[in-house]
Amino acid sequence: MTGPKRGIEMSSIVLIEFDMRIKTGIQEDNDLQLIDGALVCSDGIYKPWKPIRERIIGSSCAVDVTLAVLAHAVEATIEVVVSELQSGLGLSLSSFLDDMDAYEEIQLFDGIIAQSGPLRRFVVAVPIYKVMLLKVKVGNVFKHTQYGSASREIKFQPKLHGCTRRQIRLKVATISLKVTWSGVPGVAL
Repeated sequence: MTGPKRGIEMSSIVLIEFDMRIKTGIQEDNDLQLIDGALVCSDGIYKPWKPIRERIIGSSCAVDVTLAVLAHAVEATIEVVVSELQSGLGLSLSSFLDDMDAYEEIQLFDGIIAQSGPLRRFVVAVPIYKVMLLKVKVGNVFKHTQYGSASREIKFQPKLHGCTRRQIRLKVATISLKVTWSGVPGVAL
């Protein structure tokens, strides 16, 4: 035979593979595997603009994933830098479209910031003709201080390429947001 000995067929437009692990040591081989599997997305099953929830069951746990098929979308890479931090800061960062009546909030970060510096990057898909809203909630983790909590909603208009920057100045910290837009090559929007 001159061809492959087995055939592989894929009838879906998207295949999402998962290999989630818990880091247990320095060597990657020692990490505990939580999930090793895949989700198949197809036009016939997933209608555009209707988020669905899937549960991926692994040998050690289950992970709930919410996903949706988006038409004419661009990739938004969100970078967050916390600077001028006065004391410990509780930070919550969420992303959603401005017409959220049919959508779930995408929680990007919810935790405590102990020192100034960048957070990891977050990537979401945004339809080019919609507005992405980032919701930032902050609260001082030391309740006996004079600083309370604050919430800001910042709108970002998607672009095919480039970046957009915003800055939030608070009493306890300054939060810089940078969104880098990337279009999918070869796709007409």
